[in-house]
Amino acid sequence: MSARTSPDSAREIPEATVARLPVYLRALTSLTEAGTATCSSEELASAAGVNSAKLRKDLSYLGSYGTRGVGYDVEYLRYQIAREIGVTQDWPVVIVGIGNLGHALANYSGFRSRGFRVVALLDADPTRHGEKVAGVAVRPFDHMEQIVRDNDVAIGVIATPAAAAQDVANRMVATGITSILNFAPGVLTVPAGVDVRKVDLSIELQILAYHEQRKALVTQPGAGDDLPMVEHGSAS
Repeated sequence: MSARTSPDSAREIPEATVARLPVYLRALTSLTEAGTATCSSEELASAAGVNSAKLRKDLSYLGSYGTRGVGYDVEYLRYQIAREIGVTQDWPVVIVGIGNLGHALANYSGFRSRGFRVVALLDADPTRHGEKVAGVAVRPFDHMEQIVRDNDVAIGVIATPAAAAQDVANRMVATGITSILNFAPGVLTVPAGVDVRKVDLSIELQILAYHEQRKALVTQPGAGDDLPMVEHGSAS
């Protein structure tokens, strides 16, 4: 194996590649748990659900290459990707909105195993205060400033109704949180320097519904006559 790990030689990684790095990390973790020591780019690409050429291009941004005839050292590459995306350290996270979704997120064991530690659960509803979810007590929303300061929190999760999401985001930004994962419907407005990732389950379901509708149309006699021809492997 060879690697260019010096910060001085680091290249700017495209956003699309950054989005795939956690997928590669998950695939490598599964391979490690299965006892696989080395794997080819084809095997790793298959486990990650991408083509091998794209995988090799993505990994080239890290300066990490497999050994010809041997492949990738699974544990080494797993650590290198984890370090690149910052999950070799412990990231404190605060979740705001402890309804059904907030409960599910608080109970998600994947946070801890992937380098994230939920340090606080916050809700504006006083009837929830003191309730424990996954061993963490629900606290008043007004405690956020102190919690962020005491735990050096940089990442916040919004699981509130849509009407409250912008106010919560504003409060998070004011306390110093610079990365937000938003599960509430709608678009958040945040200042430059604050990153927002949106998870909208209804949109994902609607996309699946579109594909199901297209498949149903194709199966109808003569329905495919009006559909445009698509040449696989090409992009417009």
